[in-house]
Amino acid sequence: MNKVSKTENAWREQLSDEQFQVCRLKGTERPFTGEYYNNTTPGTYSCVCCDAPLFETRTQFDAGCGWPSYYEPIDPAAVVEAEDFSHGMHRTEVLCARCDAHLGHVFPDGPPPTGLRYCINSVAMKFAPAGTAN
Repeated sequence: MNKVSKTENAWREQLSDEQFQVCRLKGTERPFTGEYYNNTTPGTYSCVCCDAPLFETRTQFDAGCGWPSYYEPIDPAAVVEAEDFSHGMHRTEVLCARCDAHLGHVFPDGPPPTGLRYCINSVAMKFAPAGTAN
């Protein structure tokens, strides 16, 4: 996998203001407002910044937390984790392995088979229904 690296200005030109705030400045969208929160259409979610495949609908579940949630990434190498001490909390941040976009956080309270809950911002992803290209 080739790493994607761009200047801040290049990212600003490519992304909407909200996408830039979330993906490059580690922001978050408001809970229960994201485009993919209740999506049940089979397909694949990719990084909005670099098109890397991240998650599949088959691993999505309703965690009741307000963000699209998945119990595993499409491939363990698709995401990387980092400690996050922002907002007075200790959490595990989830980043796109290809371009380091902030995607959301992962928590150890998800369903089987992994027991993980990847809470991901809709704005950090784009969706392609099964059988279509991103």
